[in-house]
Amino acid sequence: MEISSKENTRFFSNNTILPVDRSSFKSESSTSKEKQSCCGGIKIFLGALSFVYFAKALSGSYLKSTITQIERRFDIPSSLVGVIDGSFEIGNLLIIILVSYFGAKLHRPRIIGVGCLIMSAGTFLIAMPQFFMGRYRYERFPSTINSSVSISPCLQDKSQTPLSSLEKSQAKINAGCEKEAGSSMWIYVLLGNLLRGIGETPIQPLGIAYIDDYAVEENAALYIGCVQTVAIIGPIFGFLLGSLCAKLYVDIGFVDLDSIAISAKDVQWVGAWWLGYLIAGVISILAGIPFWFLPRHLPTPEGRKDSSTSSEQSKFIVEESKDQGKSYQQQAKIAEMAKFLPSLKNLFGNPVYILYLCASILQFNSLIGMVTYKPKYIEQQYGQTSSKTNFVIGLINIPAVAFGIFSGGLIMKKFRIGVLGAAKLSLGSSFFGYLLLLSLFAMGCENSDVAGLTVSYRGTKQMTDHEPALFSECNWGCSCSKDDWDPICGENGVTYVSACLAGCQASNGSGKNTVFFNCSCVGTFESSQSSSAVVGPCQKGNECPKMFLYFLVISVITSYTLSVGGTPGYILLLRCIKPHLKSFALGIYTLAIRVLAGIPAPVYFGVAIDTTCLKWGSKRCGGSGACRLYDSSALRHVYLGLTLVLGTVSIFFSVAVLWVLRKRSSPQDETLSANGDSGTCGTKSRKDNFVNSDQLIQSTYWPEKETRL
Repeated sequence: MEISSKENTRFFSNNTILPVDRSSFKSESSTSKEKQSCCGGIKIFLGALSFVYFAKALSGSYLKSTITQIERRFDIPSSLVGVIDGSFEIGNLLIIILVSYFGAKLHRPRIIGVGCLIMSAGTFLIAMPQFFMGRYRYERFPSTINSSVSISPCLQDKSQTPLSSLEKSQAKINAGCEKEAGSSMWIYVLLGNLLRGIGETPIQPLGIAYIDDYAVEENAALYIGCVQTVAIIGPIFGFLLGSLCAKLYVDIGFVDLDSIAISAKDVQWVGAWWLGYLIAGVISILAGIPFWFLPRHLPTPEGRKDSSTSSEQSKFIVEESKDQGKSYQQQAKIAEMAKFLPSLKNLFGNPVYILYLCASILQFNSLIGMVTYKPKYIEQQYGQTSSKTNFVIGLINIPAVAFGIFSGGLIMKKFRIGVLGAAKLSLGSSFFGYLLLLSLFAMGCENSDVAGLTVSYRGTKQMTDHEPALFSECNWGCSCSKDDWDPICGENGVTYVSACLAGCQASNGSGKNTVFFNCSCVGTFESSQSSSAVVGPCQKGNECPKMFLYFLVISVITSYTLSVGGTPGYILLLRCIKPHLKSFALGIYTLAIRVLAGIPAPVYFGVAIDTTCLKWGSKRCGGSGACRLYDSSALRHVYLGLTLVLGTVSIFFSVAVLWVLRKRSSPQDETLSANGDSGTCGTKSRKDNFVNSDQLIQSTYWPEKETRL
């Protein structure tokens, strides 16, 4: 878009001095060459930017898929995992203003390349704790870890265990405590995600602006649509990668896998979460390489050379500083800065904008919180493995979101929908989406029968005080710890917190094949006919697989329905702002979504989910670790209830938006005044609604679009 004064002088002098026939010949020749180089350069940049969007979307979605793995590996509660997840937005906000302002004045492709390097460094940093923490330790009774010493689970007399073994075990615990006391390795995950947010910052504003500057105007929207399409593909591969890594044991390559006494269905199982971050980091590095070889400027397309309205910014500045000196341009910039407060007042005086902003903040709070903890909800509610959960989300939910976004734009174009129609479509999408979500309350599974936590040792479902109930007459003589979590499944279909609390007197086999015998608590259960048990928790009820299938169907339909309203809602936002305030309004909108939804939502959703925990794990040095067992009913009501409450309140704001639009609209053309004086929120013409490329470009993106599940 920028042409230097020397190039302008040479261009006009050549046209003046040379004969007409030679001038036309040269101009046609140069134009064709310039057009070829322009098209080639912009397409190379388009391909590189698409790959970067894929890389950042892949790493972001992979983080979502490893939430439960990180929680278990570092023994931290869900609320702290929410802080880690929100650190990405914090990193993004730290430099977004600097990058947006100064980045446009520097070498934009290389700044994007630097961002890719920082993003990859952050991704590698997330994986680093795996190589410094030592091997993962899960709670298991010694006889299940290929021990050569036969030990009774119910230690009625501690002399059953050789003194040397107890001393060695205690020495290892003490050494481990000294090591863990100075480490909180989860901080590196938080810092790595913070770096990811910093590195991702220049990609969207500088990349989109570069395409808009050097692409042929009628192709700009198409190019950016291609970029956003690739960005939607990224999360699919991210969750599928998460599914693959969750199948592999966390210490694969470092331990003998045959000695592992837990399976992927165990709540203590941790997959190779770190492996995916190494892969994502390498992809980010590769994605950044082309930007180091791209030029700072590309030839300006022929159709834009003499246009003063190729973009909103150029139109706004050029009209006021045309044919003026450099000093006047500086004065104009100062005048523009002085208009900041009046512009802010003008913007927040627009009731449609304010109401839509409030509705969006509440809706994104519900959606971001729901998406962040959706893998955990599926695992805990339906007893699914992390691998299967990530596979389902990546292969079913995300394509439904992409199809919903496409359908929303297609409906807008097909039926020539105006502002009122966009508001109705957005409201209807939210209303029916949350209505479908309401049906998920009836599609949950009952609590697993866990003796001492959800049922008594005699089989009655009455539990008021959880901790004292872990001990009963059948295990009173055993030296058991209430802090252990080493579940076994009795032949009566009831899970026991540990073999000791089940009163088991003998065991046979090792590792996953261990079988416990003479379990006094199993024998006293009302429906029990045997007193044996095997390693691992019992499966959920027979109805749970069917409920999970219903959940998947409703979840996919809900994802599609909510996504349909995204594009109409964003078009509504764009149409209700004065042209010269559009960029400013979008910046405020994005900032508000990140600060008031992207950062806090994972934290308070995590705090709420932690309140439903029935059994906390214990750290080796004391204190509670990650939750081992949730109250399924409480988890369902908290998770879905919080999502629905936020969504319902956002619907009320959307109704208010529609009411204001109806009140201010004209029956003839549904034209709405943006602030009561100038600038309209309506559709003056079909061209304004559907042809303006700048607005079409903006409508293809909104924060966290790729994770709206």
